[in-house]
Amino acid sequence: MTFRIRGLDCAEEVAVLRREIGPLVGGADRLSFDVLNGRMTIAGSSASAAAIIAAVRQTGMEATLEGAAAPAPPAGRDWRLALTVASGVCLAAGLGPADRWGYAAATLAGAGPVLPKAWFALRRGRPDMNLLMVVAIAGAIAIGEWLEAASVAFLFSLSLTLEAWSVGRARRAIGALLHLAPRRVRLVGGTEVAAEAVAVGTLFQVRPGERIPLDGEVESGCSEVNQAPITGESMPVAKEPGALVYAGTLNGSGALVVRSSKPSSETALAHIVRLVEEAQQKRAPAEQWVDRFAAVYTPAVMGLAALVFLVPVVGLGLSASEWLYQALVLLVIACPCALVIATPVGVVAALTAAARAGVLVKGGVHLETLARVKAIAFDKTGTLTTGQPSVVEVVALAGHTENELLERAVALELHSDHPMARAIVAYGKDRSVHPLPAESFTLQPGKGAVGVWQGRQFWLGSHRYLAEWGQETPAIHDRLVELAGSGRTVVVVGNESHVCGFLALADTVRPEAAAAVRQLTALGVEPVVMLTGDNQPTAAAVGREVGITHIAAELLPADKVRVIEELVERHGLVAMVGDGINDAPALRRANIGMAMGVAGSDTAMEAADVALLADDLGKVTWLIGHGRRMLRVIRANIALALGVKALFVLLTITGHGSLWAAVAADMGMSLLVIFNALRLLRGPTAAP
Repeated sequence: MTFRIRGLDCAEEVAVLRREIGPLVGGADRLSFDVLNGRMTIAGSSASAAAIIAAVRQTGMEATLEGAAAPAPPAGRDWRLALTVASGVCLAAGLGPADRWGYAAATLAGAGPVLPKAWFALRRGRPDMNLLMVVAIAGAIAIGEWLEAASVAFLFSLSLTLEAWSVGRARRAIGALLHLAPRRVRLVGGTEVAAEAVAVGTLFQVRPGERIPLDGEVESGCSEVNQAPITGESMPVAKEPGALVYAGTLNGSGALVVRSSKPSSETALAHIVRLVEEAQQKRAPAEQWVDRFAAVYTPAVMGLAALVFLVPVVGLGLSASEWLYQALVLLVIACPCALVIATPVGVVAALTAAARAGVLVKGGVHLETLARVKAIAFDKTGTLTTGQPSVVEVVALAGHTENELLERAVALELHSDHPMARAIVAYGKDRSVHPLPAESFTLQPGKGAVGVWQGRQFWLGSHRYLAEWGQETPAIHDRLVELAGSGRTVVVVGNESHVCGFLALADTVRPEAAAAVRQLTALGVEPVVMLTGDNQPTAAAVGREVGITHIAAELLPADKVRVIEELVERHGLVAMVGDGINDAPALRRANIGMAMGVAGSDTAMEAADVALLADDLGKVTWLIGHGRRMLRVIRANIALALGVKALFVLLTITGHGSLWAAVAADMGMSLLVIFNALRLLRGPTAAP
C-alpha cells in the first residue's frame, strides 16, 4: 500500500512515522518513504488502510491511500502560507503600540499548525523540533517576553513555509519528467486517443515540433529528434525508417509515422521516472549517518538545556528568568531540521540531475559508492566498442580498383543479413557503390558465398574458404595472418582465376572510449581493466587503441566474476561497466554495476545499479565527478549546520543568546543548506 502524507516535509516526520506506524505493520523495515513526493509505502503487511490512516492522524499528519481522493497539496501550501503571512502582519501591527494582543495573534497564527505535532511528541515522550519550538514559545510567554514569542512563532512558520517551497522545487524537477510525453496519441487517419489505450504495433503520427508520445520504430518519414530528456545527447539524432524513437523526445522538422513498440506504462521515460522515484527510497550512507546522529543529538540537547537552567539557578543562585530564557534559546537552536533535511534533498537533486543527463542511478547509495570507487572494469564488445563490425581497410589486388572490389563484394552481400554483410553493404553505400545483386547466389555455411555478377562467377568468404579455392600465395597468406593478429576479421573476394582483394572488418572502438579512460586515470580511479571473452590479439589491439594495459581475455561469465572478486579483494570498491547477458553476473558482483542502457540487454539493465541511457562512456567519469560533488555538498551542509549550532550553544552558555536570533539562524541555516543541495540539480559542468 502507498499513502500520500500531508505534512511529510522533513526527515524528522519520517522518524515519527517509523516509530508509530512500524509496530502496526510488523516492523519499521516494511516502511519506505519518498519525502519529496510526500509518499509512504508499506510492503507485506496485513494492517488495514483505515488503521494506518488513523495512526498517521495521531501524529498530526494526514494520510490518504494512493488512488483515492487525495488531499490537494497546493491547498495545503496556500493554507500554510496564509497563516505565515497572518503571523507576520500581526507581529508588525503589534510593534507599533506594543500591543500584546497583536503579539498573541501572531504567536497563534505562527505556532498553530505545529501544535498537534508538538502535543503528539509530548505524549510519546519523544521530543522533536515541533515540541522544542512550542516549549520555547510557551517559555517566552511565561516570562513575559511576548515580542520574543511572536518573533519565534513567525520565523519558525516562515522557515517551514520556505522549506516546503524549496523541497517542492526538487519535487517539481522530478514531476517535470512525467509531463514530457503527451497524454494523447494521433493515430494514422487522424483519430486521437489516450496514450494508455494504444496497443503495441499501432501506427501513429508525429508532426514537426511535437513530442513523441510512445516508444516505437519509425515506419516512414525522416527527421531529427532531440533525445536529450531520455539519453542526455546534446545534439539531435537523425531518424529514418527502422530507427527507434522514445516517448518524451522532441521531433524536429520532419513528419514521422511510428509503430509503437511498448505500452505507455513501459516506455523508457516511464521506466526512468519509476526508477528515479524508487531510488529515493534507497538511502545513502550519509543519510543513514545523519538519522542516527539526530536520534542521539535531540535528547542530548534537551538535557543540556536543562543543565543551562539548573546549574546557574540552583547551583549559583542566578536569575531564574534570565537562565530560563537562555535554556529556551538552546532549545530553539537545537532544532535538527537543517541537519536532517539537507542530506536527502541533496541526494535526490543529484539523482534527478543524473537522470536529466541520461544516467539512471537506482539509489543514492549507488551514487555515493561510485564517488568512492577505486578501480573499474570494462567489458570490451558493446561497451568499449560499438558491438557492430565496420569496414576499416580495403585491399584491391590483381589490377582491380577499390571501387571494383567493393562492387563485387556488395553485389554478393546484398543477399545476406549477416552483421558483416550489412557492414560491407553500408560501407559501399557511403562510397556511392550501388551494384545490382548477384544472380545464382549460393551460401556456403561457415565458409562464404558464391554468385554470378555481370555474367561471371565470384566468390566471397573466409581465409579457410580461400584455401579451398587454391588461390592463396605466400604474400596473401602473410597479410591475412597479420590482419587477423591485429584483431581484424578478413573477407576475401575472388573469381575462378584469382583473388580480387579483401576487406578487413573490425568492431570499432567507441569514439569517446580513449578520453574516458584518460579521465578516469586523472580522477585517480586505477587500475582500469578490460574484460572480454574475445581472443588475446583482438583484446590487445582494442586495449592499445583506448589506452588500457590491464587486459583479461578469453573469459567465460564465471571468469569475469572471478576477476572482479580479485579486484575487490585487492583494491576495495570496484565498478564494472558492461552491456550483455554474459556481463550480468559480474555487474552484480561488483560494488557498483553500470550497464549500457540503449544497446545493452535487459538482463544487464536489471543487474546493474546504473544505466547509461546514451551509451556514452564519457558519462562514467561525469557520474563519478557528480557523486563526489554530492558528497562535498552534503559534508559542507553538515559542517555548516553543526557549526552554527555550536556557536549558539557557546553564546547561550555565556548568557549572550536571544530567541529571535536563534530562530533566524536556524531558519537561515535550513534554507542555506537546502539551496546549497538544490545546486546539484544543475549537475557538474565537468569532471573534477
